[in-house]
Amino acid sequence: MSKHLFTSGHTACSGCGQSMAARLVIDTAGPNTIVANNTGCLEVFSTKYPESSWEVPFVHSLFENCAAVASGVEAALKYLGTKDKINVIAQAGDGGTADIGLQALSGMLERGHDILYVCYDNEAYMNTGVQRSGLTPFDTSTSTTPVGIKSTGNVRPKKLMPEIANAHAIAYVATASVAFPMDIQRKVKKAISLKGAKYIQIHVPCPLGWRYEPRLTVEVAKLAVETGLYPLFEYENGILVAKRQIKPRPVEEYLKVQGRFKHLLNNQEELKKIQAIADANIMKYGLKQEAAAAS
Repeated sequence: MSKHLFTSGHTACSGCGQSMAARLVIDTAGPNTIVANNTGCLEVFSTKYPESSWEVPFVHSLFENCAAVASGVEAALKYLGTKDKINVIAQAGDGGTADIGLQALSGMLERGHDILYVCYDNEAYMNTGVQRSGLTPFDTSTSTTPVGIKSTGNVRPKKLMPEIANAHAIAYVATASVAFPMDIQRKVKKAISLKGAKYIQIHVPCPLGWRYEPRLTVEVAKLAVETGLYPLFEYENGILVAKRQIKPRPVEEYLKVQGRFKHLLNNQEELKKIQAIADANIMKYGLKQEAAAAS
């Protein structure tokens, strides 16, 4: 593509994984796309009045209802008889998806609207001060789950949003990572080729909230996948059809490059708990890459 549909000039932080993923998603979906986007980092840094980085129709919704707004757009296009020519994407961050917007998202999925929902998962409410969300990992230090004498950070596990979406019996559910851009593009292409509701959750590291050097965004994202802490997989009509297999690396390799986890590095008990989470993911989705059989 000669012209990006998500242009430069926005005010995202250096190394922002979300801005990288947003460009991949919209460039893949193409110009015949309407986007509904809730309040959050992506909306704030890309649509400051009177300018916008979006070269497609873009509707700013409230924090909790981008899925409902997108549902209305899709219904209107069907009424006009033009839906088959236009893609509708609803997109939000992890808080707007797993917490504030969960009810609207569930309604969209249950009704089976022909919409691709994209969750840009940076694992906290970054735009408002790095507060914990339902997708914040276990033991993460955030402004609302601070580390202390009796606290090692967030006490709850990461909410299983892909499984929640999949429980709605929709056409397609996938996870992706900004570390693997061609995989994002392939999954977006597949999703928009299918009729009905689709859900893709993309891991997008945040240098500010995760406290790492901006140049390390892709490396950090890749480590999340390679440790098993962020499994990549695809479901079609409720069936697991694909997963990215890995040669698992110790979770410490991922944790040690981020300030939000620095309090864990000398805490073997907590490290074992996080390693157990990764091991469970590897087992659940069959992620371990087996050695080639000897000839």
